[in-house]
Amino acid sequence: MTMHAVVFGAGMVGSVLGEDLSASGFRVTNVDQSASALGRVAERSNGTIAIRQGDCSDQAFIASLANEADIVFGALPSWLGIDALQTVIKSRKPYCDISFMAEDPRTFDALAKEHGVTCIVDFGVAPGMSHLLCAYAVHLLDDCQRLDIVVGGLPIERTWPWEYKAPFSPRDVIEEYIRPARIVEDGKIVTREALSECILMDLPGVGTLEAFNSDGLRTLCDTLEVPFMKERTLRYPGHVALMQVLRAGGFFANEPIDVKGSNVRPIDMTAKILIDGWKYEQGEADLTVMRVEAEGVIGEEHVRLQWDLLDYYDAEKDQSSMARTTAFPAAAMGRMLADNTIVLPGVHPPETFGSNETVVQRLLAELESRDIQFHKTKESIR
Repeated sequence: MTMHAVVFGAGMVGSVLGEDLSASGFRVTNVDQSASALGRVAERSNGTIAIRQGDCSDQAFIASLANEADIVFGALPSWLGIDALQTVIKSRKPYCDISFMAEDPRTFDALAKEHGVTCIVDFGVAPGMSHLLCAYAVHLLDDCQRLDIVVGGLPIERTWPWEYKAPFSPRDVIEEYIRPARIVEDGKIVTREALSECILMDLPGVGTLEAFNSDGLRTLCDTLEVPFMKERTLRYPGHVALMQVLRAGGFFANEPIDVKGSNVRPIDMTAKILIDGWKYEQGEADLTVMRVEAEGVIGEEHVRLQWDLLDYYDAEKDQSSMARTTAFPAAAMGRMLADNTIVLPGVHPPETFGSNETVVQRLLAELESRDIQFHKTKESIR
């Protein structure tokens, strides 16, 4: 019997997630509040993907659709993620989510176990593949001493003034610029201001980029026992200074201000403006660049393991790189949930599966079959 997958969210990532699931044999329903997003899904799929319009903040609506599904996927804005997770768990359906929620999804681990539900969260490119590869490095090394992630999604063509485009909600991108960055130093979790400690990095195929502290480690802070861990976001040079000006000027503030008798949160106004300024135009090309480095010991040899990703917009399928690199890992993990390769009740971040060779190798193989390749290198260091 064909399995029914419900995908909450029909934006750039959710739509590609639905397309990939449909191509691999699932009956797919894409759900969103936006009629235009759903119309694009219907047009691109020639009607092979069902669409449902509705308010994804309405938990009764989420529950009604989850109850119709065999497996559920979440590609919602971050502020909708935690409530949807709880609702899907109560529906007793397996769930794979990429919503990058601010809250700790493991809050509902006990609930998921009680309902016998396996939930995989944060499984995109970063977090997602970045976390899995970090855990895989820990698995391969006898002693891992340092983990370092750098990652960014960028337009190939740089245009003034932002020299940046957002492949998902600008509100979620702004979170990266205001949420304190947790890093691990000497085995202790410390925080740094977002956008801080900016350095320049030269990356093959891309050139010079800025790398700055962001709160991308998330669950890695307490799931892996590695004394030094850090994640940094990559942008074209100059972008950090622009974001620091907006932040210092109060444009990212959450406290409402009075504007002609109306209470307005500056961050909502800024995000609304940036929706147009950061929007990718139809057919506009982007790239995703990521490097995961691990240093440690194998036997008596000190080594550096490194995985590099450089992916581009797929013009033939009109799929953005960030959508591809985020949606395909989630779809692959969903297929492993659907065929019972993964049966592990609870709420699990990506690193949970880093020591599972079957999962890691199948995931990498599925991504490679879709022209997403993580190039691994190993070198001795002293």
